[in-house]
Amino acid sequence: MNPRPIGPAWRGRPAWRILDTAFDDGSTFLTTWHRWQGDPQRPRMLHYVALCDAPCSAQNLQRVAVSQPHLAKLAHTLSKRWFGLLPGFHRFLLEDGQVVLTLCVGERLSLLRAQQFEADAVELALPACEPAQLPWLIKALARCCRRGTALSLRQMDGIDQPALRMALKQSGFTVSPQVAPSEPTAQEPLRGYFDPPWVLKNTRHDTPTTALALGRCAVIGAGLAGASVAAALARRGWQVQVLDQAATPATGASGLPVGLVVPHVSSDDCALSKLSRAGVRLMLQQAGDLLQAGEDWAPSGVLERQIGGTPQQPPHWPLAGQAWFNPVDEAHTTPALDVGIWHHQGAWIKPAALVKAWLQQPGVQFQAHAKVADLRQEDGIWALLDNADQVLSRANCVVFANARGAFELLHKLKHTTQHLKGLEAYLPNTQGMLGLLNWSQHHPLANEDFSVFPVNGSGSMIPGIPIEGGKAWFMGSSYQPDTQPERSDLANQAINFAHLQQLLPGLAQQLASRFASKELKHWKGTRCVTQDRLPAVGPLSREAHPSLWLCAGMGSRGLSFSVLCAELLAARLCGEPWPIEAKLARLLDALRG
Repeated sequence: MNPRPIGPAWRGRPAWRILDTAFDDGSTFLTTWHRWQGDPQRPRMLHYVALCDAPCSAQNLQRVAVSQPHLAKLAHTLSKRWFGLLPGFHRFLLEDGQVVLTLCVGERLSLLRAQQFEADAVELALPACEPAQLPWLIKALARCCRRGTALSLRQMDGIDQPALRMALKQSGFTVSPQVAPSEPTAQEPLRGYFDPPWVLKNTRHDTPTTALALGRCAVIGAGLAGASVAAALARRGWQVQVLDQAATPATGASGLPVGLVVPHVSSDDCALSKLSRAGVRLMLQQAGDLLQAGEDWAPSGVLERQIGGTPQQPPHWPLAGQAWFNPVDEAHTTPALDVGIWHHQGAWIKPAALVKAWLQQPGVQFQAHAKVADLRQEDGIWALLDNADQVLSRANCVVFANARGAFELLHKLKHTTQHLKGLEAYLPNTQGMLGLLNWSQHHPLANEDFSVFPVNGSGSMIPGIPIEGGKAWFMGSSYQPDTQPERSDLANQAINFAHLQQLLPGLAQQLASRFASKELKHWKGTRCVTQDRLPAVGPLSREAHPSLWLCAGMGSRGLSFSVLCAELLAARLCGEPWPIEAKLARLLDALRG
């Protein structure tokens, strides 16, 4: 059954949020997406959250177009991103990020309880639902509704209608038409809305879901973290000003010439592994949409060497997981690369190119030479001030996204800003990590056996990267706490060579003379690392409408985490569905300390 017409309901709204309890073959989502495309009065953002026990295949998605040819292009677009759908949440940014599909794979009741948003409309399908579970499912569904949420039931396989009506009524839904028990196959779908005769509590979710009104946002920091947040908020209709003390964007750790996007692997598939896959999926989508393949990035795949026998992939790794990685195969094996993990979705990216692309999105403005030294609030508006007490920007909300600078500024502001007093006790501990990357242009006549793909494990070797005048290889990087006396560049170069000897012994022997010389070029920067190696993302207060936010502490995983963190921050700020399960999001909370 097709979804009911919702055009009139969503018109004039900045965002529309649909919860579908059974994704099936994707036809309901694809039809809704097609209707959104054709409606000139559509909402700016369409969020579609769909649940499923197990996802359909990419081939099944495309089969929808056989009976509905008008959906062919949409099915093809989605199917290209349809991989590695393990249990959990998976986010797809479509239509330049204005159509957002969040596919939730697993047991339906648990998935409903994991949601942190209020739907505007519900597509209710209950295939093979146990009668005893029905009241609990409907109760969990009601938790995801606001007063007035529309309900449409399109599938009732074996469901007792009187029992369903009773469960809906007890949970606060009003339904029609009044289908008699003797007419279980009536064609008119059951429709209704959520309007309980009791006062709704605001404690139904772990965190507030009330959206801030669209306005102006100031983002401090023009690296991966700040630029990704700026682009995410601008897509949602915010006017965003990005301030940085430097003359150009991406001059801090995000100025790394090239980096790898590769998920973390662990034998127990820990939270970091799951978070990194969610982040890599989103980063690959953004790179594919915004960057020039072969010049700014490439989905090259990455070979991860198992130095000292680690990492090990989880035992009994399912087929869906093998779309992410599996033991290295013959296509990527040489005598020097005989043990490792092949990352099918690994890629290299030039961070500065991505930062530039994000800052060029409509609604984003970059302001250089703007070092924020203080904040003051008057009548609900924040003024961002420089060292001379001059106003750099005014905004309804502020996002601190300038790595270590964010925590240093917050430490200073606790003495002058009432909102931030007592804050430090809840922020995660951080430290700076110095790093140096060595690189050189490839010598066409040199006898050097570089692989055709990046290799990591003990540092990383990224060959064949286009630069002005040819191609280059990059090896790094060193790691040193900034609390220690900084090592010399040559000492760091020696450390990178030691890593290369572990990673690719044959190539290290060929490059030994170059590493022993002073001819290698280098890049160095400082990463902001939290104590638990996870980013810090979210509001800087527990109030209902927080206006100060943090997005920092990504360490060496800025390429893997920046889009995920931006989507999570935007979701919380705008009252939207979250891109990951609440239990994983809590691990990233800015005030988790």
